[in-house]
Amino acid sequence: MPPPQRSSIRKRFDSTPVAAERGLPRTMRAGSTGTPASDWVAAPAAVDSVPRSASLQAIAQLLRDARRRELAYAATKRALDLVVAVTLLILMLPVFALIGLAIVRESGFPILYRAERVGRFGRPFTIAKFRSMHTGCDQTPHMALVRSLLQGESSCDVYKVADDRRITRVGRFLRRTSLDELPQLWNVLKGEMSLVGPRPDVAYSLAGYDDAMHRRLVMKPGITGLWQVSGRSRLSLREMYRLDLAYV
Repeated sequence: MPPPQRSSIRKRFDSTPVAAERGLPRTMRAGSTGTPASDWVAAPAAVDSVPRSASLQAIAQLLRDARRRELAYAATKRALDLVVAVTLLILMLPVFALIGLAIVRESGFPILYRAERVGRFGRPFTIAKFRSMHTGCDQTPHMALVRSLLQGESSCDVYKVADDRRITRVGRFLRRTSLDELPQLWNVLKGEMSLVGPRPDVAYSLAGYDDAMHRRLVMKPGITGLWQVSGRSRLSLREMYRLDLAYV
């Protein structure tokens, strides 16, 4: 039996009674979006997961199930973040004290460095790190490097200011061992960050984002992630973003 013509398929779909929408989420019902039902589309992943002749109700149920799984995953991840962050904060208190003493002895106060970063959905938040630079340092060199890398104007691939004299001796050790990141456990407790996630980015990087790079912002930034375990500052900026997107 030959397959039905495209026009007959479209005609059957257009004549589907609106009453069949009762099983759909409110936002998918006709009139709620101003878009005719015949113009609705489903994500490719959703279409691949249902039979070829699936109804809108079946697709809606699939989306509801996916949403429930997403919420369960988020709740589990949040619980794990809290347990690990609290445990590490308690166990690492002596290490915090030693790092603070080392910083003060070499370059005085303050012990912590605070800066604004971009979190989930582009919301700004204040991040905390152990200070690894001399006080009063100008951030212009880093801003210029990031902008030139994003615009493809720099011949340097590595996301790092070469021979940065702003970094203290203690700071070099902290960065090499990632101990400077430990205060971000407080950001995890506050719900601004996760233990694992995309790298928390600076606000002035957003101007160079393309459409794909904005997907990084659908998740909370993390203290660690693929970008860090794969090479950290030895990676190019584009490689960091690529690894972040692979995780997302």
